[in-house]
Amino acid sequence: MSPDNTDDVNAATSAIYRAESRRVFATLVRLLGDFDLAEEALHDAFRAALEQWPRDGIPANPRAWLVSAGRFKAIDAIRRHARFDSIEEHVDRVEAIPDESVPPDAEAIEDDRLRLIFTCCHPALGADAQVALTLREVCGLTTEQIAQAFLSTAPTLAQRIVRAKAKIRDARIPYQVPEPQQLAERLESVLRVIYLVFNEGYSASSGESLTRVDLSAEAIRLGRLLVALLPAPEAIGLLALMLLQESRRAARTSPTGALVLLEDQDRTQWNRDLIAEGSALVERALATRQAGPYALQAALAAVHANAATTADTDWAEIVGLYDVLLRIAPSPVVELNRAVAVAMRDGPAAGLALVDAILGRGDLADYHLAHAARADLCRRLGHMAQARISYERALALARQAPERDFLTRRLAALAG
Repeated sequence: MSPDNTDDVNAATSAIYRAESRRVFATLVRLLGDFDLAEEALHDAFRAALEQWPRDGIPANPRAWLVSAGRFKAIDAIRRHARFDSIEEHVDRVEAIPDESVPPDAEAIEDDRLRLIFTCCHPALGADAQVALTLREVCGLTTEQIAQAFLSTAPTLAQRIVRAKAKIRDARIPYQVPEPQQLAERLESVLRVIYLVFNEGYSASSGESLTRVDLSAEAIRLGRLLVALLPAPEAIGLLALMLLQESRRAARTSPTGALVLLEDQDRTQWNRDLIAEGSALVERALATRQAGPYALQAALAAVHANAATTADTDWAEIVGLYDVLLRIAPSPVVELNRAVAVAMRDGPAAGLALVDAILGRGDLADYHLAHAARADLCRRLGHMAQARISYERALALARQAPERDFLTRRLAALAG
């Protein structure tokens, strides 16, 4: 075979790896029942492809070929280990691997991906472990990439993933989509993990950068996958919410990386395609009459996204949506956001009274955005001494460099 043709096949194989590797991996996890064995089998299968495909040509169904090759490579690996360990144990492992003489079709492989998502987000695992395992096994991010995104060390993340896999194995957590009676509860866990990933990318919890584009992109990719596999109203709502928030990314920071508030953003920089797609998904989710917190938050984001200016925003509708959200998912943060909307509808004094009531209860005492909101309302009312106190408290609590810079500028403006 000519070198040119080999290069073409290798390039095509690399493209297949990017497009299909996590699908193949999900099926191998189901067949082999072991994350690490499936990962090893996946890479063995692609090594075999790099050896055979330049000679024999790329098969008509490369995904099925890779699954089959990975299965046989895993069986070979188990048999090699049997030379040193208990033969009976390894014979049992080999016999437990399904013999799929019929290659899995596209629908079956997508079912495997859904099984993998639910396994990685099983409630028996801690929230941090769910996030790390989902990014590693479903998205295919390296341990180093996940550690960098969450400001941790690679060894720490690696141990977290190892412990999560051990918990799945030792607790015999089933690799399956939950039964209908369990689906709503388990889906909530999956959605929470996806949204945690998105939020860390959209508004990083700490560090020098306001956002991490790669994490937001992975969360949206997961959201699209989940909606394609399981179009539940809240899955649709979460995807809509992420798309609508993502649409504002370019306008959220200045060219120097400084934070730009919603009211000051250049709306011509908002991504109209994402807004249109997100708004259509909001309508789809609300039409089911089963809208939950994610769909309602998406509806709120859609009102903002479709307003030409801050002044044109339908604040009455936003307050009404927050009223509904508070009824079905009450939380101090939702209450705070509603108070800010009330301030826009009825004036800063009305909003300040609500914020003071929240802080007076002791809720959100360590939440920098609550103090920043109070500071802004005091500033708008001309209560400069109170504004300064709240800005200083917010600054002491903020961990993200762009937010700290913004609060510092606000304090300097008050002094001026």
